[in-house]
Order: sequence, then structure tokens, then C-alpha cells
Amino acid sequence: MMLHFQVFLSAIYSSGSERHLKYIPKIFNMEIFGCFALTEVSHGSNSKAIRTTAHYDPTTEEFIIHSPDFEAAKFLIGNMGKTATHAVVFAQLYTPGGQCHGLHPFVVQIRDPKTLLPVPGVMVGDVGRKLGQNGLDNGFTMFHKVRIPRQDLLNRTGDVTPEGTYVTPFKVPCLQVSQGPVPARKRSATGARLAGADCSRFGFQCHQQGRGHLGQPHLQGPGLTTCWPTAARRPPLACTTPTSPTRLVREAAPLRAAPHCGFKGERLLVSHPQIGVTGFSGDWGSLSPQQWRLLPYLAAAYALDHFAKSLFLDLMGLQQGLLKNDRSARQVRGGSLFPAALLLFQPRGFVAVNRLGDLRDNNDPNCTYEGDNNVLLQQTSNYLLGLLAPGGPGGAHFQSPLKSVAFLEAYPALLGQRFQVASLEDCLDSSVPLAAYEWLVCYLLRESYQKLNQEKRSGSDDFTARNNCQVYYCRSLALAFLELTVVRRFHEHTHQPSVPPPLRAVLQRLSALYGLWSLSQHTALLYQGGYFTGEQAGKIVESAILALCSQLKDDAVALVDVIAPPDFVMDSPIGKADGELYKNIWTTILQESKVLERASWWPEFSVNKPVIGGLRSKL
Repeated sequence: MMLHFQVFLSAIYSSGSERHLKYIPKIFNMEIFGCFALTEVSHGSNSKAIRTTAHYDPTTEEFIIHSPDFEAAKFLIGNMGKTATHAVVFAQLYTPGGQCHGLHPFVVQIRDPKTLLPVPGVMVGDVGRKLGQNGLDNGFTMFHKVRIPRQDLLNRTGDVTPEGTYVTPFKVPCLQVSQGPVPARKRSATGARLAGADCSRFGFQCHQQGRGHLGQPHLQGPGLTTCWPTAARRPPLACTTPTSPTRLVREAAPLRAAPHCGFKGERLLVSHPQIGVTGFSGDWGSLSPQQWRLLPYLAAAYALDHFAKSLFLDLMGLQQGLLKNDRSARQVRGGSLFPAALLLFQPRGFVAVNRLGDLRDNNDPNCTYEGDNNVLLQQTSNYLLGLLAPGGPGGAHFQSPLKSVAFLEAYPALLGQRFQVASLEDCLDSSVPLAAYEWLVCYLLRESYQKLNQEKRSGSDDFTARNNCQVYYCRSLALAFLELTVVRRFHEHTHQPSVPPPLRAVLQRLSALYGLWSLSQHTALLYQGGYFTGEQAGKIVESAILALCSQLKDDAVALVDVIAPPDFVMDSPIGKADGELYKNIWTTILQESKVLERASWWPEFSVNKPVIGGLRSKL
């Protein structure tokens, strides 16, 4: 009902004019039931690239609403699945001569209010089960040359005369497709005008309707190796870009022409610039926020995968020693690895057929098999604190079977170190975050040790003192130590001579990206402890992360395919190796049961609907 009254009604009232007031009483009386149809299968937040078209025919004074292919189908629209009879449909408006005037809203009937059957030319159905909120009636619609009266254009921001002339109160018209290619020297200015015209008109519509964000839900998922194939192979929702000097075409990324107002082509998610950035005149193949959002997780997948496998082999060696009754010092000290090992072994997506929900549900129990995370973190920090205590493990020497704490031999000297990297190029190696992590662990170890002693001097017993030291001290210490261990192992692995030269460069970039990205979560501590001084240190680390993301983007799909589970394991239409995201999800949804059928209760919603205010409680 909120979508019907607050969105559908608001769109008509605020974007229409006096000629559309006829719909208002029908909406309040529930004679018609509405929805707001902007998002498409292949376009969501980038509204300018919407592909549904509305061609004006002056001979009949009608608009012809059409979906050129399944990627232009309106998708995940609330109220559309089984109940909506009308929709505010956003489409690219074309006048005679093929001139495109950008995105405009139209009132389009999609079902008969009496029978809830689709009107001719409309295919409408339900998207099926979702990860949650299945009480919402989300659906899809495709239009095949559906004719609507000229008056059903919501004309607050632009109108078409009966003869086919486009009129608008805005002074900057959208660039027409018929004007042909734009010279390179004019692209930036043209892009700015395009963005200004289309965004000002569409932004005004959004403002009038009180809608701050019109877009697709962010893709969500659990495990890195299972969800990364989906993200990397997924072309962006609404990622068309202006004509550019270079075109980054990824394997399995569809390239679709989108000739709306001078825009054409699509990019893979990891390549396209952030939607909403207007007037951009730089290299469209350079950094994008999407790379920053995704590529560090790819680096983490590789780092953690190597760590898990190498640590498993070490623990297997420890287990074999136990079976052989090995009493060596290395074997005895190896038992202390288990808390950390157990901790580290934990390890258009909302539609249920994509199985992101199943993947997450299957992964969540991994976090509780061996106890609560905080208990495991306390065990790790207790072990580290014991190294500083008089008579602690190793005495004056910090020994461990896998040399994970050997760096503490230089504990006093490490505390005196500072960030010395002066240039971006020097920061692109994983030795930089490795050195910073060693300092960070030493700093947190010192602070936690001092905090623990302070608590004990204040009269707290050992349990209370340790409990009071967890937040901001011991817990942070344990996490930093575990991250350091992962960074160190991946750094050593990628710098081994045995790594094939063709792979060495990309693996070392992954190692550096994971280390710097993880380290950036501790920036406040690095400044607080004095390792970072001045704003330049933080800026260099951030710039290095962005530079590494940009350098890795060309290898992203290949790196994902190396670690991706096969399709029969993923069993997800948006995660298949062929990269045909839209085709696969569209085919899968259409194969679901009763997708295009009316709901069993349709008479109660149409012909036998109760009179508003006529129902009374029987209690």
C-alpha cells in the first residue's frame, strides 16, 4: 500500500499535470493499483541508460512503449508481480525523426483491473522467492509495442505536442542521437551537458517524488571464493559510459549498444566509473570505486586461501608428531597454534534462485564450530601477553614452531620505527604493510600489557582485569596479529623464486593490495601510536590501494576463474562461468512455477473486492 499511495500516487501527482488528476480518485478508491517501474534487468541506478523506449506516433497521437529485449524488462518492481494494474514506466522518449529526449515517465496499464489478466502486448509476472521480504510483490514486465495515449506522458518536465514537437521548461536540451559522433576534443563538454540536462530533469522528478535514491540493491554474499565469481563476472547494473579512447572488454562481459542520448556500450563492473559522476573528462579505463569495493576482497581470497592451506599442512605435521610421540620443543610449542588456527579457518543477488542466501546460510555455522570468536581472540591475546610476562614462553627469546612471533625478538627496536615511505611507487610492495603490521602488533602488545597491569594494580582479579582489557586493547591485538600472520605468509609465498615469472607480478600485487587494504582499517591506531605522522602517510597508503586496484582490474576475471567453483557447485544463474548474467537469470525466472499466472485470490482483489471501510471485525 505504501508503494501504491506514496510512490505511484506521488509520481503521478508531482510529475504530471492537470490532465492526470483523473487518476487520483481511482487510486484512492483502489479502482486501479499501481507500481513504480524504473529498474530494468540490466539497468538500475544509472537511470540515463534505461533501455525501454517510447516512440511517438503523430498519426494516432500515441506513444509506443517497447522493450527491445529481455535486458530492458522492468525488473524487481514492487507490486508488479501479481497485483498492479497500472505502472509509472520510465522510458526513453523519441519524437519523429529518431530524436531521443531522455528518460520520461508514462502511466501505462499492464493488467485489466477486473480480471488481473495482462493487457495485449504486456508480459508481466512474478520474480519468485527472494532472500527475504517475500511479502513484497516484486515482479517484471516486458512491453511489445504497447500503445498509450499522448496524454499519459507525465509532462511536468517535458511534453510532446500533437504534431510531435518536444517542449520542455529546461533550457539545456539533451544531445540528440541523430547528431552523430562527438569529436574527441568536445567529449568532456558534451558529457557535462548531457549529464546536466538529463540529471536536472530526472533529478527534479526524484525531488518532486521525495525519492533520494533510485537504484538496485547492492549485491550481497558470504564466502569470498563463492561470491567473487558472481561479482567479477557480473556486468554492472547501469554501467553505460560515454564514448571513450579505450574500451575495456572483459571475457564473459556482454557488450550491448545503448544508443540513448549519445551513450553506447557497457563495461564490466570492475571497469566502469562510479555512476553519478558527471562532467568526467579523464581516462574512463582508470580507477573506479567499484574496483575499490571488489578487488581487495579478491586479494583477500587469495591471501586467506594460501594461509589456510599452508597452515593446514603445518597442523597436519603437528598431528603426525603427536601420533609419533614426538616430544621436541617445536612439537610442544606447536600446541599454542590451535586457537589462532581455529579462528582463521572461519571463514542482482536478492532473488532466491541466485543462491546467495543459501551460500551464506551454509557458511554462517563455520563461525561457531569451535566456540565464540571472542573466546578464540582472548586465547590468542593471552598467548601474546604471556610472551612479555617474566618467565613466559621462551624466556628471553620469542620462539614458536612456525616462527610466527620471531619478529618480537626486535620488540624494542620495532616500537621505535616509523613509516618512512616517501613515494607511491615505494608503497606498492607487500613489505610495506608487513613492516607496519609488525610495529602495530608490538604497539598493541605494549598497550595491552600496560592496561592489564593497570587493572591489576587497581585491585581487579585476573579474570576481571583481562575482561576489562578486551575492547580497544587485547581484541585489537589478536586481530592485528592474525592479520600480520596472513600478510607474512602470503608475502613470503609470492616472493619465492619458485613462483613462475609470469605469475609473480600479479601475485605480488595481490599480496600488496591485501596487506595495505587490511592495514588501512587500523589507520587511527597507526596515527595514535605515532607510526604515521602528517597527512602524507595516510594519503600514500590510500593512493597505493587505489593504484593496485587499477593495476589488477585487467586480471580480475582470470583470477576469479582460477579459484571459482564449477557451475554445478555454484548452481547460480548470476555466477555461471559463461558470464551471461542477464540471460541466465531471465531464463531461470521464467522457468519457475506459476510465474505468469494470476494469484489464486485474484477475484477478491478485483471483482469481489470489499468496499473501503465496509469490513468490520467479527470478534
